[in-house]
Amino acid sequence: MLDTAPLVAVIMGSKSDWDTMRQADELLTSFAVPHECRVLSAHRTPKETAEYVTEAESRGIEVVIAAAGGAAHLAGVCAAHTLVPVLGVPIESAALKGLDSLLSTVQMPGGIPVGTLAIGPAGARNAALLAIAILANKRPELREKLRSFRAEQGRKVLRETLP
Repeated sequence: MLDTAPLVAVIMGSKSDWDTMRQADELLTSFAVPHECRVLSAHRTPKETAEYVTEAESRGIEVVIAAAGGAAHLAGVCAAHTLVPVLGVPIESAALKGLDSLLSTVQMPGGIPVGTLAIGPAGARNAALLAIAILANKRPELREKLRSFRAEQGRKVLRETLP
């Protein structure tokens, strides 16, 4: 991609979420999608989170990926402050293995949507891929990269052998 201004914002509620969210960062980087990663908390930095998300569209952000664990309100708070698509990634929690995070992220009131992905690293990867697919609607070169990625996944499966 020619422009280096971020198109995707990857935010997480705590630095400990980076182990999961680096999956999204690495995939976006491999597709050469300009993005930025930040720690912002719906509960500990509510004002800064609202400001960041409210200003995202004017800065060129087209998709927000928001990850949080436990009382995972980050994606919902983001969605409440922007019209930019918000993709939620529930982080696995110690107490309930991420089920609490999943339910907190997915159960948004009608009218404020959050596209919610799987718990943990698979959700982070799929959030990045969904963000790429959204961006690819207006970027043919990105659509081709995504098409190639999917084809390679298929070839990889077909090369598998069993003992």
